[in-house]
Amino acid sequence: MLQLSSLSDIRQHCEQVRCQGLRIGFVPTMGALHEGHLSLLRAAKAQNDVVVCSVFVNPTQFNNAEDYNLYPRLIVEDAEMLAQVGCDVLFAPNAAEMYAQAARLTFDFGILERVMEGAHRPGHFNGVATVVSKLFHLVRPHQAFFGQKDLQQFAIVQQLVQDLSFDLELVCFPIIREEDGLAMSSRNRRLTPEQRQVAPKLYEALQLLSEQAKHVPIEEAKAAAVTFLTQFPELRLEYLEVVDAATLQPIAHVQEVPRAAVCLAAFLGEVRLIDNVLLGQ
Repeated sequence: MLQLSSLSDIRQHCEQVRCQGLRIGFVPTMGALHEGHLSLLRAAKAQNDVVVCSVFVNPTQFNNAEDYNLYPRLIVEDAEMLAQVGCDVLFAPNAAEMYAQAARLTFDFGILERVMEGAHRPGHFNGVATVVSKLFHLVRPHQAFFGQKDLQQFAIVQQLVQDLSFDLELVCFPIIREEDGLAMSSRNRRLTPEQRQVAPKLYEALQLLSEQAKHVPIEEAKAAAVTFLTQFPELRLEYLEVVDAATLQPIAHVQEVPRAAVCLAAFLGEVRLIDNVLLGQ
């Protein structure tokens, strides 16, 4: 597996790959890899000739400096895992080169970023869009793979690709869960053993709300899920929403849209976790 860190090197290498008529599959990550990431890499490998994975903890998408500083950085372990699944190129740039000068351009995704993550993390999606744009320009992939766990992020990137006419296909891959239902996340590493026992209750709440929303008004179903979570004082719910899976706007009845999504964010101690369920899955 080739390991690159400079922007000029990854740009040159990917241009050479394209000149050979080969397809590039790209998986952008912030590292601390787990089975969820590996599922994206396997999918990219199955559909492309060359797979590039970036590992970069992007400072511009963090609202909390402490959260950025505490984010797991495990590049040696990540490289070993990537090699084992057949990744061809690991691109691990440093922030000083990625942001040689502070970005002045800002993005506004309208209603897509006025809800859920955008409402609670102002500026977050501007940072996401900036770094994703940079990576797409550097790697020029034919396909880029993202996880469903970051459902709102995927919607933002879809809008970015559409509005800026990036010549690539986006692929959204289902959430990979632990045996007890907890969505796999790099942040799970920061949970204490006691917190780890409580964390799956978030998925249970999503399942409860999803089932009840089929039969009762959404507000009633949400109330039942919130009541369930109050049994676990370690959890601090930030939001719990039922939305149109395409527009991410709140809905009153699941029957009014082609597909709905139940989304939440919660703190367990100092660790912020997100999860979602698409109704019908």
